[in-house]
Amino acid sequence: MPKLRGEAFWRETLRSAHYVVAPMVDQSELAWRLLSRRHGAQLCYTPMLHAQVFLRDANYRRENLYGEACPEDRPLIVQFCANDPEVFVQAALLAQDYCDAIDLNLGCPQMIAKRGHYGAFLQEEWDLLQRMILLANEKLSVPITCKIRVFPEIDKTVKYAQMLEKAGCQLLTVHGRTKEQKGPLAGVASWEHIQAVRKAVSIPVFANGNIQCLSDVEECIRKTGVHGVMSAEGNLHNPALFEGRNPLVWEMAEEYLEIVQKYPCPLSYVRAHLFKLWHHTLQVYQQLREELAKVKTLEGIVDVNRELKLRCQEEIANQKEGEKPKEGLPFFHWICQPYIRPGPKERCKENGDSGTEKGVRGKRALEEEEDGNSELLSKNKQKKKLRNPNKSFDPSLKPKYAKCDQCGNPKGNKCVFNMCRGCCKKRAFKETADCPGHGLLFKTKYEKSLSWQNSQRVIQSPELGRRGAVAAGEAAALEEAGDGAV
Repeated sequence: MPKLRGEAFWRETLRSAHYVVAPMVDQSELAWRLLSRRHGAQLCYTPMLHAQVFLRDANYRRENLYGEACPEDRPLIVQFCANDPEVFVQAALLAQDYCDAIDLNLGCPQMIAKRGHYGAFLQEEWDLLQRMILLANEKLSVPITCKIRVFPEIDKTVKYAQMLEKAGCQLLTVHGRTKEQKGPLAGVASWEHIQAVRKAVSIPVFANGNIQCLSDVEECIRKTGVHGVMSAEGNLHNPALFEGRNPLVWEMAEEYLEIVQKYPCPLSYVRAHLFKLWHHTLQVYQQLREELAKVKTLEGIVDVNRELKLRCQEEIANQKEGEKPKEGLPFFHWICQPYIRPGPKERCKENGDSGTEKGVRGKRALEEEEDGNSELLSKNKQKKKLRNPNKSFDPSLKPKYAKCDQCGNPKGNKCVFNMCRGCCKKRAFKETADCPGHGLLFKTKYEKSLSWQNSQRVIQSPELGRRGAVAAGEAAALEEAGDGAV
């Protein structure tokens, strides 16, 4: 069958999906996708997968996509991060039989994306992106989609979206924030940018940003005219968001844990989901928060979840009539509800908050403020500062790492091939070469092996000569003895 494109692809393959669960690293795994689908989600993305790792590592493929087949988990879009057209397409070819489309991640703003040179840090490299999408559109049997962040300028964002459409992108997800808007600096997503893109392209558009409840979804569709709305953090704190419900936290947690028992995933994923679901409750029961962080088994997590449920039920039983939620929450802490990410200290003070650690506890320090001032550093960095007062966290003072010629990882400073250790090892083995910088001595060991073999031959030859001489001497002695006897 010829692959569907644009509106036809959205209507028929994606079943006119309006409610979409975002691709989230280590958080949109199969178990969570199934939970979300049970509660209103119509389309899900896999977690962001690294194209190069997916291509070379069979275990990575099995753990992230090739596991147990699940007919319920469709329609499904697999998202890759990549910066090489050939690698991206080869990885996508391995994934296309397990999904309905392949998505290219052009929206990740995190430092790991900057180091690996992918995600939102490719948004200025239009020639590269065109080549990647053109090749994927030509080679794949499923459509290619993209998830992007906006530029500060609406006009540039529109041209960016039009370029991707022209290259062959069949569906575009627009996160209405720039790559600088993340963490405490996230701020409000711009629906104006999304609306402008929707009007400028003919392919389907999904909106991402500012989605905390179902009314936000409806308002976003009404204001921007998009085909669907994607949720990430809103979904993590309330997987029933697309149903328009705010259920009891333990109902969602217990249902999720039952799915995990059928479709296992790493324990770190499960723990992270419960930290999100129980976020507000864990601020009340700090001891259980610590237990959840330390537990080593799924059974242990189930036990902590049960204890949290009992504590909340006891609190409900002792609740006074007319009592209202504390800490300014819209609902009591045992009810699934939005989590508003705290902003910088100055913003907290403007909003009437004290701006103390409580407002930013557990959050990563702002990259722009990592200048060694302990008041602005995360707790881990403050501990490092105590151990080493001379340590600086100023990004400008950090060493700049050159990239491997083969992949995006940092290369070894003394590598003779200008590669990272993994790529260097493969090449040195293939060419029987040495790389002292990485401690790889294939050539030296091979030469030593040859030398040892030659020495063995030399040792064996004299041994044979010595044995011949001994035999000749014995013969002469016998001859002399014979002459005397006669």
